[in-house]
Amino acid sequence: MPPVKKEKAEMSAFERKRLENIAANQAILKDLSTSAEKIMPKPVSKPKSTTTRKKATPVKREEPRPTRTSSRIAGLEADSETAKRKAEVDYEFAKEQAKAKKLRVSGDLNFNDIVVEGKKWNKDDNFLSGIMRGAQPNVRTFTEDDIQETTDEGLKALREKMSGLQLYEGYEPNQIKITPERIYSLGFHPSPEKPLIFAGDKMGNMGIFDASQTGPEVKAEDNGDDEEEPDAPEPAITALKLHSRTITSFVFPADGNHLYSGSYDSSVRKFDLQKGLAVEVFAPASLDEDLPISSIAIPSTDPNLLYFSTLEGSFGRHDMRTPSNTEIWQLTDKKIGGFSLHPLHPHLVATASLDRMLKVWDLRSIKGKGDARVPDLMGEHESRLSVSHASWSAGGHVATASYDDTIKIHSFPSAGSFKIGHDLDSDAMEPTSIIKHNNQTGRWVTILKPQWQERPEDGIQKFVIGNMNRFVDVFSSDGEQLAQLSGEGITAVPAVAQFHPTRDWVAGGTASGKLCLWM
Repeated sequence: MPPVKKEKAEMSAFERKRLENIAANQAILKDLSTSAEKIMPKPVSKPKSTTTRKKATPVKREEPRPTRTSSRIAGLEADSETAKRKAEVDYEFAKEQAKAKKLRVSGDLNFNDIVVEGKKWNKDDNFLSGIMRGAQPNVRTFTEDDIQETTDEGLKALREKMSGLQLYEGYEPNQIKITPERIYSLGFHPSPEKPLIFAGDKMGNMGIFDASQTGPEVKAEDNGDDEEEPDAPEPAITALKLHSRTITSFVFPADGNHLYSGSYDSSVRKFDLQKGLAVEVFAPASLDEDLPISSIAIPSTDPNLLYFSTLEGSFGRHDMRTPSNTEIWQLTDKKIGGFSLHPLHPHLVATASLDRMLKVWDLRSIKGKGDARVPDLMGEHESRLSVSHASWSAGGHVATASYDDTIKIHSFPSAGSFKIGHDLDSDAMEPTSIIKHNNQTGRWVTILKPQWQERPEDGIQKFVIGNMNRFVDVFSSDGEQLAQLSGEGITAVPAVAQFHPTRDWVAGGTASGKLCLWM
């Protein structure tokens, strides 16, 4: 029996209506898409670029051009060969002149050739013949009350003595512009009879001031009429262009007949104070080699040896009798801001560098091979921030100034007994005194560096350092403050401070090239 086909159930009215609505909606959508295609333009496809994209070439800094001049006034025809040639010559001259400003000058320099022009500079040829952070201006951090409250009689007497130093009265500090630019280094001639100060500035000028001169009295004539005040007398100052860049340090031999100066222009010069002749005693073999010198020293035991540190982190020893005899050791990858030799045991070297380290080296032992050869490192101490300078005293103290706003004093009283290979452990390198001191000089003030008195007449080891509140501070080797030197007319920070080797004379130099002197 064949199967009986089942008839489909009749569609309900609701289902039929739902399908009709779906069909109607699809028809509407199709009609809308067709209309949109007719109305909208077809997008134009961009052809792919076959050339590779090149980086923009950096703009080359142009050389300084000469000032424009009028060819008509000069009698030259426009676009003539003469005018073109003149323009080319002027351009080349300006280019060479700009390059020569920073180029190290080699060879010997005579006094008459290096005198800096200017009305304030004494240019007399006979001048040298008779010479052997949060600074609060004028707010004291050491006062008369501190002196009076001192219970130790010896310390009180020393504080009264050092605080009794008076500002030089011959001329006001604002009148003693010893250098044209910012002072970076100071030096006292070792003579105990005459206060003679040497200053080095940012542009390589050396200023010389004789503080034995007295300011003349100026009396205005009383004629009953109101007249302008007479011009203030100016001190006799001589400035010499010894270097082409910053002079960073001075060294006087014991005889006082010569002066050595180190500079960022990679050279060290020996200036004869009698002849007025500056001889180059060290410089790299090539003028193209840059070896900026941050500090120099000459040991008292051998005046023929010159030691120097550089901004490249190297330390050198040069025998001035044989120009080719130079050894340079790479002590660190960072800048060495300053170093010093022990005055009595010059084989001991203390260096301060941008890597926050104070290091003590022994020059009697050189270790390593090839470029890795360095003096024996005896010990090191790390500060929280970079260390600006390390200064040895004759008593075996090393004073450092750091950007962590401290002055640290490290004591090595038995340094003379150190044998080759002696090790200074972390305890031995710990500072015996830590002094809170604002060392945030910023961009426009020279870095503060402690400087010991080399051979004090009273036998008391003491050092000076600039104070951001426009003073000069004096400290003893045990960290006690002895004085805070000040005076009328000091309008800038005397950041560069220097003691006379034996006398209690203190000099301070400012960013404007002015000199402050206490005696």
